[in-house]
Amino acid sequence: MRIVTDAERRARLARRQGLAAGSTFASVEAATTGMTVLHATEAATVHLSLWARVPGLSVDQVDGALYDTRSVVKQLAMRRTLFVFPRDLLPAAWGSASARVAVQQRAGLVKDAAAFAADPEAWLDAACAAVLARLADGEPCTATQLRAELPELAGTFSRGTPEKKWGGTSQIAPRVLTLLGAEGRIVRATNAGHWRRNLPTWTTTVAWLGEAPTAQKAEEGYAELVRRWLWTFGPGTEADLVWWLGATKSAVRAALADAGAVQVALEDGSPAWLLADDLDVVDPVEPWAALLPTLDPTVMGWRERSFYLDPGHTAHLFDTNGNAGNTAWWDGRIVGAWVQDDDAVVRVVLREEIAPDARAALEAKAAELTAWLDGVRITNVYASPLMKGLPLP
Repeated sequence: MRIVTDAERRARLARRQGLAAGSTFASVEAATTGMTVLHATEAATVHLSLWARVPGLSVDQVDGALYDTRSVVKQLAMRRTLFVFPRDLLPAAWGSASARVAVQQRAGLVKDAAAFAADPEAWLDAACAAVLARLADGEPCTATQLRAELPELAGTFSRGTPEKKWGGTSQIAPRVLTLLGAEGRIVRATNAGHWRRNLPTWTTTVAWLGEAPTAQKAEEGYAELVRRWLWTFGPGTEADLVWWLGATKSAVRAALADAGAVQVALEDGSPAWLLADDLDVVDPVEPWAALLPTLDPTVMGWRERSFYLDPGHTAHLFDTNGNAGNTAWWDGRIVGAWVQDDDAVVRVVLREEIAPDARAALEAKAAELTAWLDGVRITNVYASPLMKGLPLP
């Protein structure tokens, strides 16, 4: 059986994900396709993930791809997470991962709408119909605008207790938009604020894309997502894919079979998978440095991360829910984090000792990122303890 060592996995990571010298991407579209998808829960992650992989990139180029040519599109999908998809991959998500999320969202909405609607299902159908009718002219609207104009979106729901971080009473209207987005009937259009913040407007999918692509069947969609993931992240284990897709083991096993994946062995003997045409050994790469943002797709690509992350670093670099903060990489491993000081200067915070040339390379990246941000300070929802300067027991 083909054995893929940890060193080769790190070389594959560097080459496939645009991080090693000579492997960077030429455009937003190439980078997004190369990464399968980009995380977009934090708006700044999209721009910063692309900055790390596309030399000479500007904010305008990212926004142009998102909002002008619309060659990449934001879509709620795997694990109820917001991603940026290459446009051609949307039908796969709509029929599989996004559809799974939509079913969950609809059930939760019906349950919570019982607090104010005698017939929650009828209320939800009427609310969805009202949104689609209002957006039919193609003019993007914010959630606030839609709620003000559409009485069908009135209603609140309660979660937890007011003392809890996410507790209290909230408007239900944004969740209706989330459901319609997961179903592929509407999409996030232009951003109503600064690029570092998620303030989406909404419009119909047809108005935004100029067409209504047909969602693939669930099994076809999962197979395509797995095929793309294996090229970007392979070899990966079944556990990696179950976690990344937010799907069941049975769905992952069927998708691996449909994708024609081949079983290989990792360095520790664990079974993993590669595409049938991707079994050649990948050559080592020269040492490389990278500064990746919160929730970067490389950091969040696997559940089992020991080949690039010292387990002792996990509590410092991830929050308690497993969300990664900013990370500093040297030669295929995470060695620390990066932060901005009060003057918006990027600083590297190391978790381990590294050679002087490695430190110099990371400091050079920090200077490049400081210049690129040009005074813009990024506020992170998912900040790790190391980013916050918090001691751990």
